[in-house]
Amino acid sequence: MKRDWFITRHSAWTLALPLIGILLLLQLSTLPQRLDNWLYDTLVTAFPPASSEDVVIVAIDENSLSEIGPWPWPRAVHARLIRNLTAAGANRIVMDILFPEPTTDDPVLADAMREHGGVILPLYLAPGSQSDLFREQLPTPTLATAAFALGHAHVELDSDGIARGLYLYNGLGNSLWPAMALQAGASEPSRGPTAFPEQQAPPYVNVRREFRRVPLAGRSGAYTTLSYSDLLDNPAGHPWLDGKTVLVGATAAGFGDVLPTPFSGLAQPMSGVEFHANALAAAQRGELIREAPRYWMAGLSLLTVLMVVLVLPRLRPSGTFVFSCLMFTAIVTGAVTTLLVLNLWVPIAHALLVVVIAFPLWSARRLSLANHFLNQQIDQLERGNLLHLPATWSRSPRQILANLRALLTPDGWLLMEDNQVLEQHNLRPEDRHPGWQGSPGTWHHDQGVSRITLTRGDNRYRLALLLPPGLAGAAAERYLGRLTLQAPDREPVAVIRENLSTRINRAQEATQKLNHIQGFIWRSFEHMPDGIIVTDPLGLILFANSHVPRWFNEPQPSLQSMSLATLLQGHDPRNPGWAETLADTLTQQQSRTVDLRLHGRDFLIHFAPFLLPDSNQNGIIANISDISELREQQRQHREAIDFISHDVRSPLVSQLALIEQLKRRPGEVQAEQLDQLRKLARRSYHLAEEFVQLARAEQLTETRFYDCEFLSIVENARDSVSEQALEKSIKLVLLGNDDLWLRGNAELLERAVINLLTNAVQYSEPGTAVTMQVFRAGHQACLTVTDEGPGIAASELPTLFDRFQRQKSSELAGKHGVGLGLSFVSVVVEKHKGEIAVESKEGEGSAFTLKLPVADHPDESRDGRGN
Repeated sequence: MKRDWFITRHSAWTLALPLIGILLLLQLSTLPQRLDNWLYDTLVTAFPPASSEDVVIVAIDENSLSEIGPWPWPRAVHARLIRNLTAAGANRIVMDILFPEPTTDDPVLADAMREHGGVILPLYLAPGSQSDLFREQLPTPTLATAAFALGHAHVELDSDGIARGLYLYNGLGNSLWPAMALQAGASEPSRGPTAFPEQQAPPYVNVRREFRRVPLAGRSGAYTTLSYSDLLDNPAGHPWLDGKTVLVGATAAGFGDVLPTPFSGLAQPMSGVEFHANALAAAQRGELIREAPRYWMAGLSLLTVLMVVLVLPRLRPSGTFVFSCLMFTAIVTGAVTTLLVLNLWVPIAHALLVVVIAFPLWSARRLSLANHFLNQQIDQLERGNLLHLPATWSRSPRQILANLRALLTPDGWLLMEDNQVLEQHNLRPEDRHPGWQGSPGTWHHDQGVSRITLTRGDNRYRLALLLPPGLAGAAAERYLGRLTLQAPDREPVAVIRENLSTRINRAQEATQKLNHIQGFIWRSFEHMPDGIIVTDPLGLILFANSHVPRWFNEPQPSLQSMSLATLLQGHDPRNPGWAETLADTLTQQQSRTVDLRLHGRDFLIHFAPFLLPDSNQNGIIANISDISELREQQRQHREAIDFISHDVRSPLVSQLALIEQLKRRPGEVQAEQLDQLRKLARRSYHLAEEFVQLARAEQLTETRFYDCEFLSIVENARDSVSEQALEKSIKLVLLGNDDLWLRGNAELLERAVINLLTNAVQYSEPGTAVTMQVFRAGHQACLTVTDEGPGIAASELPTLFDRFQRQKSSELAGKHGVGLGLSFVSVVVEKHKGEIAVESKEGEGSAFTLKLPVADHPDESRDGRGN
């Protein structure tokens, strides 16, 4: 027995439904997203990447503003910076400064940008006003044409206001601009947007693609930062800028964009140029972090639910906590591994919440299920199983008297409640009789009168029976002595306090044993070929298998607690002694066998007494056998004897008479006598042949089946009767040319078709036609034999296929038959699980149709006419 079998099998779904419901409710809150953000921030701050030495920031800081002057600076100043960076050997220059408005210094700045050849300028997408549509804020045309590439400078803020990443592409409609981090690593100039034809959006809609999280190297200042003013005064002092990527942007307080990051939060934000420096370095190293698709999160959550549902109910209470901890650790470890090794972030908050919630939820559910299971098992034990034996003492005294009267047929009876007479016949109340003074439930027998006192609640009853004299009365007294009609005194059951799990296992074990016994008995009785009825000591039905309600045409519920004598008397009143038979079975403990007739069918019912369990009282087992087929065989045997005594004996007697004539005058043998002798011998032969064929058909089983082709069978049958048809100038017409394969016995099928054709030829007028049509209808191979004979009377159609049945019209016409030909056809068709039907009207001919199931896999190679 598996531990916690009930919980494992019946309650897993009760854990799955609440978990899935909680998952759906979590979608309405920000808790999972906040938890995912916290986990991500914890991981990226605990394992930050090293800052790249190839990326340098030129900061527009407070010192530069004080030395150069207030913002905005003339663009000639930016041109001087670019020339100094060119001289220092900078590889790429990323200007995180917008130049949307033209100035007189634009040509100077454009010339400096062309001299370097690797300057990237930013663009920004924003509405012109609060109510305007999104527009691209591009550098002036002079500067845009001089730049190496243009890239968007947008940084994405999450719902909690923290900057964790950016979109690689951003723009309007299907023309999207790459991010500056991508353009800094481009090998070819790119001054226009990238087209995405599959992106179906209007040209005024802001579209973003391919979000990437940026792993930050640390707080603000992680990258080498130079002051803008220092590079204007002394460019030769920085030779280590050779080959570096330089980002120029504002870092001064209150000047330029500032971004809260996982390192700084809202307290110490990072400047936008520093964030782009981290993005550029991560893009160069291929360390930008991708986000897993949303269906990954859903799949991980459902997988976690599935594992919890399948595993948690199978564990001991102590194992559920360990399993929950292991699941929690495995999910976190998987997320850390994919983030640090594969640069892939998988949100795991939903999966973690499933594990965290499942443990207390299942613990509470386990206790609830255990309590429910225990109560259910205890209730089932108290109610008992389907074979529960109602106690005889649970019945009312009136009902007991009625049952005893029907069972024992006493000569008199008396029933009193206290001093009031309830029922009386041939007995007078005797208040002071010693039989009333004994303890309740004990019978006292005196001079043929049996007395007992019964209590029901606060009421006291006195019952007396006047039993018949002789052996029947003595047997009835012994029977009453074993009959328990008073509830025994029971001691109070001590309450034993046990561990809940122990109580569950003990109740489960006992219930399983009872269920096994019940299932065994139930299946045994239900699969018996006979009807079974079991009664209690009063002859009331306790159990009846499925044959009984079907044969008696009574609903199963109405049979419970019905008197068996009442049931039998109501359905077969021919036998008035049903009650006497049942009483003899119970009182004298003798078996009885009686004929039973139900709805036109013949049965044998055998009554046998048996000792009820845990008592000394007897019940009855009634076994009902259907002998209708046996009686039908007996009727057929009598018909066969009558047939042999008449039809077979008649031609044999005629043959013997002719032979005696020939013996007396051996020299005067005439041809007519020999012809008559031949006809009589042929008739005797046909009689014997039909008997043999019918016996073979009745003994046919599927073990003698093989693949056979139906059209060939019909053709062979046609050839067999062709000579007989030719003698009467009857034309045999065969329609159909499809091969129809069957699984059957070709020899007997051919004989059946021959019988149909022989009858058709025999009853047809000369010069007419007999048509045979072979065709397929669904999964059946069909043959219709149609003749132009006199037809069959409607009154003869119902018994046409019975044995020894002959048409009156045929007998009157002198066409003598045995009455076995069509019976043989019917038996063969039935053995092949087919159907036979006939349509006929007097004066219009007859049509016999055979329908046989085709083989599931016909083998065309077995057709002798094929290749």
